[in-house]
Amino acid sequence: MSDTPHLGPVPQRIAVDADLARLLVADQFPRWAHLPVRPVADGGWDNWTFHLGSGMSVRLPSAAEYALAVDKEHRWLPELAPRLPLPIPIPLERGEPGAGYPYSWSIYPWLDGEPASADRIADPVRFAIDLAEFLAALQRIDPTGGPLPGQHNWFRGGTLRTYGREVQHALTALDGHVDVDLAGEIWQRALDASWDGAQTWFHGDVAPGNLLIDDGELAAVIDFGTCGVGDPACDLAVAWTLLTAEGRQAFRERLSVGAATWARGRGWALWKTLTACARAVGETDEQAVSARHVLSEIFAEYGADT
Repeated sequence: MSDTPHLGPVPQRIAVDADLARLLVADQFPRWAHLPVRPVADGGWDNWTFHLGSGMSVRLPSAAEYALAVDKEHRWLPELAPRLPLPIPIPLERGEPGAGYPYSWSIYPWLDGEPASADRIADPVRFAIDLAEFLAALQRIDPTGGPLPGQHNWFRGGTLRTYGREVQHALTALDGHVDVDLAGEIWQRALDASWDGAQTWFHGDVAPGNLLIDDGELAAVIDFGTCGVGDPACDLAVAWTLLTAEGRQAFRERLSVGAATWARGRGWALWKTLTACARAVGETDEQAVSARHVLSEIFAEYGADT
């Protein structure tokens, strides 16, 4: 369900509807041909997602770039899942191109829960600690042979310098609307914060839509399309984009994040947020207001941390 900005031009998405998804399932997995297929509300951007019956989902990449994640997910998610403290999606079947649809695709079990949001989280500190426990477990898994940063995950786990041009464009667009000098200082601090090169697994898009809540608690983590092996600082962006100030501190303490890694994590959050703010200059909708709120959180936390 990723809505994270991507490097470079926006991929050319293709349209997929429930009829096509139903046809692909019936042709390739006839044992499920009798099950109803219906769209998932707010199913994300990278994949067209459909309910398959009451207990499964069909995920069809919306562009060639997103389809690169299919093989990775089928290779690695079954290995990661038993080592993690919360459920993650494990592919049931891998579909092939057909019926005019050009990419590989997947059938997954359906994981219950609602996307995380501040009003759905019962205890913000407990939520932050549970999320940190999940990421700590993910980082402990042997990274040998895991997928390195690349086009398949939009270079998550690599250097923030990859996104320098996007940040500069955003700062130019936001001049006069936000404190671009402070934003530039925070960005430079992130670029200067060196990584020791110790590779670990990371999720790559720890965003509200990929964190499922049940009865106010973190219940599952989904959408590993941007996962890989490299610098895990990208997974820290959630500390500013979702967590409260108290939750952010508990999250950092549980993960034992040092100053350099924290600065890079703040940089990942800043890149995402500046991009969103630049797209929404002059807008007053919920997404624009949310992006400006996150930027204020980044500014305030940076001021308190320096």
